[in-house]
This record gives sequence, C-alpha cells and structure tokens, in this order.
Amino acid sequence: ETGSEDIDILPNGLAFISSGLKYPGLKSLALDKPGEIFLMDLNEDNPRAVELRISRGFDLASFNPHGISTYVD
Repeated sequence: ETGSEDIDILPNGLAFISSGLKYPGLKSLALDKPGEIFLMDLNEDNPRAVELRISRGFDLASFNPHGISTYVD
C-alpha cells in the first residue's frame, strides 16, 4: 500500500527494499502504517519480497525509511 522507496542489491543477489516513506505533500495510502524493510532473493525462480522482522525496542511508530544502503565487510 505504501510503495517502495529504494532498493540495494548485494553481489550475492539479495535485495533489501525500503518501503513506507511518508513525506509532506506526498500522497500516502497508509498514513498510520510504519515503514518496513523487505528482503528479496533474486536467485530464486520466483522471487518474493519478505518483510523483515524489526527487533523489539525499535520505535516502529516513527520509522519512515528514506533510502537504504548496505555495507559488506
């Protein structure tokens, strides 16, 4: 409902997707829904985005992801 804002694809084919950006003046279909991060394995025959569970203690109510990047060590 809130659309994807950004994607970062790792060399191994895993894609992390941020979703749920709420920005003043931008139409939002789910104002009360917090942002989310999804994982998609692009190596699969039929890749599906799966919502990642966010740890307890994180302020989900104000989570409003704008962009995403990864660091590979």
